[in-house]
Amino acid sequence: MSESMQTTDPETSGKGIRLQKWLSEAGICSRRTGEAWILAGRVSVNRRVVTELGTRIDPENDRVEVDGKPVRLRSRLVYIALNKPAGYVTSLKQPGEKLVRDLIRIPERIYPIGRLDKASTGLILLTNDGNLHHRLSHPSFDHEKEYRVVVAEPISDASLQRLAEGVPILGRITRPAEVYRISDRSFRIILKEGRNRQIRRMLETVGHRVVMLQRIRIADIVLGNLPEGRWRYLTETEIALLLAGE
Repeated sequence: MSESMQTTDPETSGKGIRLQKWLSEAGICSRRTGEAWILAGRVSVNRRVVTELGTRIDPENDRVEVDGKPVRLRSRLVYIALNKPAGYVTSLKQPGEKLVRDLIRIPERIYPIGRLDKASTGLILLTNDGNLHHRLSHPSFDHEKEYRVVVAEPISDASLQRLAEGVPILGRITRPAEVYRISDRSFRIILKEGRNRQIRRMLETVGHRVVMLQRIRIADIVLGNLPEGRWRYLTETEIALLLAGE
């Protein structure tokens, strides 16, 4: 272990950088996952296994490995908004399917934040920032996601009210949502959770079938007029808003 590595409390020691934070900044995991790897004995510094979460390192001099493989800090953080077309999946690897990652030709390895099912369209965020991935993926942060929905038949005010109050899917009641009618068959819905095919399952519960589902906002990032299948880098202001409170 090098002299630069510390095992003091991460909140009181100002030397170096916390190991789990550095793993996240290297783009290989979130801070929480990094903590789990450290506790599981999968991380070593200067070829010695580290299991203390308070450990700090000097990135310039210390060698960090996960499962025996060296970890290197990526060149830059990338934050991207994509308007996902129907027919693409948000998995990183799924044989026989078109992947959203294939729509973005950049050298950095980036990851989708959350999921949007194959038939749905709209806003997807992708990044190599493990901290942001964790913040937007974990339900405890309560980030809003807004969708525009069109159903096959006219939907009643009573059904929209049921959606807003919560309906049973996948063994439990959905959290309260905000619902705003657009027309007799379309509405906007704002969720603070993201279960598998949640909106489609919610509509099935009240007797309706979705014919169009588009995500138009994630937290403070809006889809706007971004063409389908195209992407853009987030602005510095948008990035700051997403990272606020970290």
